[in-house]
Amino acid sequence: MAITAIGAAFRNSIEYGLSHRREALNYALDFGRGLARPLADRFVGMYVNEDTLDYGPRGRRAIETFLTRAHEIGAIPHRAAVEYAAL
Repeated sequence: MAITAIGAAFRNSIEYGLSHRREALNYALDFGRGLARPLADRFVGMYVNEDTLDYGPRGRRAIETFLTRAHEIGAIPHRAAVEYAAL
């Protein structure tokens, strides 16, 4: 399966979850280990939102900064070139 197909499947799943938030949260609560609904909703909203679909230039800069700093401190041996798949 091509990376674009995988990316499209992820995107479709995220779009569906955003469009059906209540149902998605109900499902997520099955794995929430007793987390109260309001807190679970807040937690999910931190990680599944419009930025999840497209983090844009700001997100790309964050990834570049993260990788640059990781290389500078020796956490990764080479500065990785990042490629973004168009979906």
